[in-house]
Amino acid sequence: MNTQNTAMMERTPFLLPDLVTGSEFSQDELAEDLDGLSLGFRRVKIPSGGMLVFEMPGDNPDNPEYVPTLEGVIVCSHNSNACWPEGKEYDENTPPQCQSVDGKLGFGAPGGLCANCGYNTFGSGPNGKGKLCKNMRVIYLLRSGDFMPIQLSLPPTSIRPYTDFVNTAFLARRRGVCGSVVQIGLKKMNNGKDDYSVATFRKLYDFTGEELAQVRAYANSFKEQVKMIQDQRMADWESNTGSDIEVAQPARTMPDNTGHFAVGSGVVNGEREELP
Repeated sequence: MNTQNTAMMERTPFLLPDLVTGSEFSQDELAEDLDGLSLGFRRVKIPSGGMLVFEMPGDNPDNPEYVPTLEGVIVCSHNSNACWPEGKEYDENTPPQCQSVDGKLGFGAPGGLCANCGYNTFGSGPNGKGKLCKNMRVIYLLRSGDFMPIQLSLPPTSIRPYTDFVNTAFLARRRGVCGSVVQIGLKKMNNGKDDYSVATFRKLYDFTGEELAQVRAYANSFKEQVKMIQDQRMADWESNTGSDIEVAQPARTMPDNTGHFAVGSGVVNGEREELP
């Protein structure tokens, strides 16, 4: 028997939250239960200054736990964008002036489609470097024995390592990310001026059989809850502003075609055909 198979037999079983089957609730019922509430995630950040430990919030906020690695199952992840007033990027007491819970639609100033926003383009940052808008990846990591996942926000410098890890360890094998237990660590990097911390990723082992079926069921259910929370936040922001979000569009240059009108990518002859 090889070493890998021995490790698989001796590893401690992964403890998942109890799943209730045969009593599925509709999305409307779940949305009503979540109205005005937020799920109690423990939020963990990538540390600053090149530190190599995660700060885990606990019962006593004055005495957090520090751990070098996080182990668990990535049951969900999504993009997230946020833009702070200039000079307030690292002030935890200053809320973002514009925020997107899915990395697609922003609420605030300027708001609108993130793909078309000038703040989301390289060169918009301070001194013409980087982006004024901070692109992040939010990971929900379920640890063995926990009822709820922890929420880990990856900064821009950790998104590339995560992308490479997912492509190599999962997509190349046609396997979902929730199908394995992973370990998230930290390494110190330097940009020529300051030290900073970057997340590292390693696959520990794959789920199989009934264990795999259970974790997939949990992940699918959890993703639906996250999507409903995102939809609710968007609806709340829209109602708080008192109007629909104005979607910013890039400036368009009209072609020099006198007597014609530009519609999309085509041209309609205004003298011969009816305008749409």
